[in-house]
Amino acid sequence: MTGAAGGVGRKADSPGGGHSRLRELVAAVHELEERLRQGGGVDRIARQHKQGKLTARERIAGLCDPETRFLEIGLLVAYDEYEGQAPAAGVVTGIGIVEGRSVVIVANDATVKAGSWWPETIKKMLRAQEIAMRCRIPIIYLVDSAGVNLPYQGGVFPGQYGAARLFYYNSIMRRYLRIPQIAAVMGPCIAGGAYLPALSDVIVMVKGTSFMGLGGPNLVKGATGQTIDAETLGGAATHTETSGVAHYAVDDDPVCLAKLRDLVAMLPAQRALSSGSAAEPNGEHLYDLLPADHRMSYDMHEVIRALVDDGAIDEFQPRLAKEMICGDVRIRGLPIGLIANQRGLIKGRPGEKPRFGGIVYAESAEKVAFFIERCDRQRIPLLFVQDVSGFMVGPEAEHEGIIRAGARFVEAMATARVPKVVLTVNHASGAGYYAMAGQGFDPDFIFSWPTGRMGVMEGESAIQAVHGPAIEEAKQHRKPLAPEVAEAIDEMREDYEHQLDARYAGARGFIDTIIAPEETRDVLAMAFAAALQNPGPHLGAFVLPAQLEGA
Repeated sequence: MTGAAGGVGRKADSPGGGHSRLRELVAAVHELEERLRQGGGVDRIARQHKQGKLTARERIAGLCDPETRFLEIGLLVAYDEYEGQAPAAGVVTGIGIVEGRSVVIVANDATVKAGSWWPETIKKMLRAQEIAMRCRIPIIYLVDSAGVNLPYQGGVFPGQYGAARLFYYNSIMRRYLRIPQIAAVMGPCIAGGAYLPALSDVIVMVKGTSFMGLGGPNLVKGATGQTIDAETLGGAATHTETSGVAHYAVDDDPVCLAKLRDLVAMLPAQRALSSGSAAEPNGEHLYDLLPADHRMSYDMHEVIRALVDDGAIDEFQPRLAKEMICGDVRIRGLPIGLIANQRGLIKGRPGEKPRFGGIVYAESAEKVAFFIERCDRQRIPLLFVQDVSGFMVGPEAEHEGIIRAGARFVEAMATARVPKVVLTVNHASGAGYYAMAGQGFDPDFIFSWPTGRMGVMEGESAIQAVHGPAIEEAKQHRKPLAPEVAEAIDEMREDYEHQLDARYAGARGFIDTIIAPEETRDVLAMAFAAALQNPGPHLGAFVLPAQLEGA
């Protein structure tokens, strides 16, 4: 396991050095998000209204309890692909509060290519289903889709994680996990997509605007020669009065949303979790904590105090391996085991060398592994606050057994059965990113501030790894770099800056969402409240009960 310090230890020029940088990044993300929330644009929104239908986001707003947060997952997915023609990949996914219960919501955005499925649409819908399975909370499908986006069918139809996986998850939830699935067909629902509601527990259809069928009138005409209109073929009346496929027919979208709320209200109450009564920390203060230059140091303790109840952390082994912070905190009253990377130059014990913050050493890996196992035994969920550059390298680290200690850290994290939530505030580099519950280890949620930088290493470290010999030779001979080498370095630096941007990670689903610092506390509390509905184990997308009763 390797890592690079990448400038760790340098101090910020001024206490408020990060204020403008972080605000600028937050503003840029908010501007992008607002544009994406417009979907297909005002003309297509108007067309949707003219058809008597609400938009996907209007439907979600009408479904969720008033004045509650909708935690959107994957808003940035695919924003920088398809020449901007697939905002939010044509589907809105996230967690909402309906009748006081945490639920997952999947809503096709018919203003984007008639709600058709792009390859990334499948990715987002699968992620939503996995959240429902991990958290054991209901999932509601608001269906309004023309089916597969045919020019991109090669990325939608085949493969282990193609569209078929949706129906596999449908079936596992329905038969074994007993997770409520409620579907509202509020527009077209065609071909294989019809199995999404068909494999749900309840189907509601809207009269006059909804259609459900394996083939539409045109396909039926071509395949059988029969001429039939859509309403007769697969409308709300047909499927509630003739075929029996659907269960309720309602007059319009608002009535449909009211019916869905009634259905959710009939579900068993969820676990009551403390919302806390602690004093509110100063979220705005977070803007002053991160330095203007991501390579400079800051005090992670200050960040933690601004996020947790009463600013209080009961730190675990605070004077041992101080480059890793472990401790017990509460967020909105919920007890959380927190693991975070301290930055800066860490003073060692008498006679010991100082350590680089953001780097995992053998001693700190052992400390964190023990803390994780303790939290797992006591069923305390885990929050990983990432600003990690990697594991320590060199003869001392190897002789101390960094590989063995790192493996112990990774194993403890990977096998912990409690909910795991990740927040990236700055670096997420090298194998340290993996150990701090990187996406490959199936954390329940993974969030990032706009300052989050995810990659094998920083760009300057990569330039040294690739072009170091040429740079050193030019220095020794006191000559400028060869033009082709200088050009290659500039291109690599530009590529790394682009790929290390949190928006790049969001566009590819490497993180669930980018959140502003002042939103962090509420988002974390909402995520943990959803995850804790499942007492465990939280291992992978889902774990089947030991005994499949009633199978």
